[in-house]
Amino acid sequence: MTDRSALAAAGSIDIHAHAVLAGSMGAAGPHGPEIGYTKSGAPWFRVGEYRLDGVRYEGSPFMEADVRLTNMDAAGIDFQVLSPNPLTYFHHIDSSDAVRFCQQHNNALAEIVLAHPTRLAGFAALPMQDVDAACAELERAITELDLLGAYIGTDIGRPLNDPALDPFYEKVAQLNVPLMIHPAPAGIDGPAGDPNLKQFDLDLLTGFAAQESIAVATLIFGGVLHRHPNIDICLSHAGGTMTSLIGRFNRACTKRPWVPEHLQYDGAFEESLQKLWFDTHVHDPRVLNWVIDIMGTDKLLLGTNFAGWDQHAMTQDVPAELALTMADNAKRLLRVSS
Repeated sequence: MTDRSALAAAGSIDIHAHAVLAGSMGAAGPHGPEIGYTKSGAPWFRVGEYRLDGVRYEGSPFMEADVRLTNMDAAGIDFQVLSPNPLTYFHHIDSSDAVRFCQQHNNALAEIVLAHPTRLAGFAALPMQDVDAACAELERAITELDLLGAYIGTDIGRPLNDPALDPFYEKVAQLNVPLMIHPAPAGIDGPAGDPNLKQFDLDLLTGFAAQESIAVATLIFGGVLHRHPNIDICLSHAGGTMTSLIGRFNRACTKRPWVPEHLQYDGAFEESLQKLWFDTHVHDPRVLNWVIDIMGTDKLLLGTNFAGWDQHAMTQDVPAELALTMADNAKRLLRVSS
């Protein structure tokens, strides 16, 4: 169980920190996940038919809590909320395998939090291909495991504004927890994406930003925020390309015939954007300043992609005053009083 007094006292809270859990290995049946090594000792990580070569999870902060805590201290991070590895969302496999994986993943995550309650909390993995099962697992994760919110991908097999998802959004609001949304590389356990994204790591460098931008647009234009005004949704990487597209989306509100009536006025999209939360994992202080200029700081959260290939140094890239503001924001989002 998370020590909420420690969370409330934290001066820096990182909400973008993925974990790979030994307790979830093989939980998705034939889809894995699985860790192995070549004859030469090079590591690999398998999810379904996809294999990630050269990334060593064992012995790293992804899998070893003690190593994570040491690195958090070095980075000046007081508290982290751990989330599923995007390679293991499993939103497109058989629902029975997905349910089993999410249950074992969330159980294992809760055990790690229980061992380090003054430094760590967790977000729940959910089987979004089965909305009823996702609602049930979220309720179990929150009420029985003391996880602090829901964590899903941008591609869950149906548009984020599909009315079939309304019971899920209602459950999130009813439980009074945040919903975190983060993309995964196309083609891992879902449909293959644009083949042009398969070179130069463009599935990560541009594909993620595109998915996040589509998610934001879908939530707003698709009426999710309008139908569920009490839900708190956070997008990774400051919502992808939202800062550069805001003018285009604002213009669409007064020019395109499909725009819903409640958005048919100048500046409507930007106004709705203020209802969403975003993390600061944008890699460049110039971009962060642009994000702040467009979106303000009221719903901005520290995100580092901790231990990932593009982790930024929080103490170097984020001014101290902004770090404190974001910590207070995180406490509001996580329903903890400072």
